[in-house]
Amino acid sequence: MTIAKGDRLPTADLVRLGADGVETVDLGAHLKGRNVVIFAVPGAFTPTCHSAHMPSFIRTAAEFRAKGVDEIICLSVNDPFVMKAWGDSTGAADAGITLLGDPQSTFTKAIGLDFDAPGAGLNARSRRYAMQVIDGTVTLLHLEESPGTCDISGGEALLAELA
Repeated sequence: MTIAKGDRLPTADLVRLGADGVETVDLGAHLKGRNVVIFAVPGAFTPTCHSAHMPSFIRTAAEFRAKGVDEIICLSVNDPFVMKAWGDSTGAADAGITLLGDPQSTFTKAIGLDFDAPGAGLNARSRRYAMQVIDGTVTLLHLEESPGTCDISGGEALLAELA
């Protein structure tokens, strides 16, 4: 089943690199009572993710916050070390974007948004999307048809429809 507008996100443990090493983030607890934007990419440092998707949220971060968004989260099926390096190299960390890894693709599979592209070395990766989640419920979902495009899932497109 693919997640849809109006659905509650499943519980999941994601990871990030903190000051004391790898930290587990209980997504359900993290989202409770909050207005959050989550965008997912097939892979850190991959072409469209690096040159279009992440920059669109860096450009719009202040506008999201002005509209009441508590946090912007970038999710990828990568380990926390790669996500930290990507956040530092793109300026996402400086822009206040939280980068979380789903290294086993557990959350991604649970919401039905996983795909394989073995020719590119991408297995059990996340489809490209952006969503608004209020108190754990999906209120907006922009899902790309192709992993190489960033038309409807970019920061500007989601911002234009934000509640």
